[in-house]
Amino acid sequence: MANDKLPMLNKKLLKEKLLGTELADYSKDILDQPEKVIQFGEGNFLRAFVEWMFHQMNKENVFNGSVVVVQPISTGRVCNLNEQDGLYTLYLRGREQGKTVNKKEIITSISRGVNSYSQWDEVLKCAENPEIEFLISNTTEAGIAYHPEDKLEDTPPDSYPGKVTAYLYHRYQTFNGDSEKGMILIPCELIDRNGDNLKKIVIKLADDWGLPAGFVDWVKEHNVFLNTLVDRIVTGYPFNEVEELEKELGYHDQNLDTGEIFHLWIIEGDEGLKEKLPFHKVGLNVKWVEDMTPYRTRKVRILNGAHTSTVPVSFLANVDLVRDAVNDKLLNSFIRRTVFEEIIPTLNFDEDELKDFAEKIFDRFNNPFIDHKWLDISLNSTSKFKTRVLPSLKGYIEDTGEVPSNLSYSLAALIAFYKGTEIEDNNLVAYRGDKTYKIMDDLEALEFFKDVWTKQGKGEINLGVLVKEVLAHQDFWKEDLNQLPGLKDKVTGYLEEILDKGMQDSLQDLMQTR
Repeated sequence: MANDKLPMLNKKLLKEKLLGTELADYSKDILDQPEKVIQFGEGNFLRAFVEWMFHQMNKENVFNGSVVVVQPISTGRVCNLNEQDGLYTLYLRGREQGKTVNKKEIITSISRGVNSYSQWDEVLKCAENPEIEFLISNTTEAGIAYHPEDKLEDTPPDSYPGKVTAYLYHRYQTFNGDSEKGMILIPCELIDRNGDNLKKIVIKLADDWGLPAGFVDWVKEHNVFLNTLVDRIVTGYPFNEVEELEKELGYHDQNLDTGEIFHLWIIEGDEGLKEKLPFHKVGLNVKWVEDMTPYRTRKVRILNGAHTSTVPVSFLANVDLVRDAVNDKLLNSFIRRTVFEEIIPTLNFDEDELKDFAEKIFDRFNNPFIDHKWLDISLNSTSKFKTRVLPSLKGYIEDTGEVPSNLSYSLAALIAFYKGTEIEDNNLVAYRGDKTYKIMDDLEALEFFKDVWTKQGKGEINLGVLVKEVLAHQDFWKEDLNQLPGLKDKVTGYLEEILDKGMQDSLQDLMQTR
């Protein structure tokens, strides 16, 4: 629990006691910046990613602007932010080039917070400010969705695209459709082509609402919707450490935030926009690209693929945390060979960049400040395997004519991981040794594995038939994986070894035969 006897972080405390210290090594001028950005979403991720970036630019006088944060749902934390004048402390911790890094700083880039449900008029007033040129968002993956029930006269419209449409229309009216008053919209939601999707819904809502054709033309021609990819693990408020950290800081901070050192922002757009958002001038890892597809593929295949392919192997080898797997000689060897020998060769991307990205992943996985549990990562593993691992497996077969050992072993381990015959509270109950664990996935997937493992347990089918049924299951793969030459036999052989010898000994054999 936080120490309420300590003074609360706010501008008064910052000016009187903290400016010039390690926590606030900047001048007081940084606290008086004009509002240039409106942001829908006030959560941990944006504050540890976007606000941190604007703060770095403001320290070097290359942006000189602040962010109005809008609480896009009825509950949130703008009251807490306003109590502290928008200030909060950010801890960035992890491994960088093999060394442990622990940085902390008071972030100053938020001017104020606004609740869209109780202060919608204040949100619309921001549309009247010609200096507010950028609109940023992170409203969860489900946030960019079409809600036909939204209305312009709602205060506010319920969905995030509805709010954006109303906001842009108010701006259009305020400035009489001035082509110079369009916005640059930068969504950070983790969906493919987030900017394109947001723009499509805004135009659809404008049509639903019967808004003028001139407004739709203005949206299309004078507002820029950027597609982006964001990457930083943000662990948020440190509930288990807060007393210790506040004692170290000497003040109470109800908005404390934590994240990893690594950061990457891929923005698909005109590189000329770099001068409006000069992240590069302060050394931030922001890339403006013509096509973000290769970068998204790189992240999904390498970072997410390494996670998903290792989940069942590590967990069934009795290693529960990601960093412990990286520090285990056998599992480390499995992950490295999977990434460098079976995933990277299938990617059409600069090889040196791929290898550098992969090496950074091992530092990220080995973060001593994050207890990242494999069982948590295992959520919906069947769909994750399809999108994150299967393309590499198929690509390897296409390129070499051979079945990749590690990726097919991972598929066998996944089937073993789902070895349960009872569903309880919509979770499949399985055993690791003499202890149970619960598998979380779509109920249809859990029912499928329960049925095939029950039939196998009764002797109605052997492991070869079980694997054949799994590979043929269209709901998982949208195709019959039995058509991939040699895959069924390879997976069946590995599954037999895993069940016969146990994961540890089976994995040892795999690594020795490579």
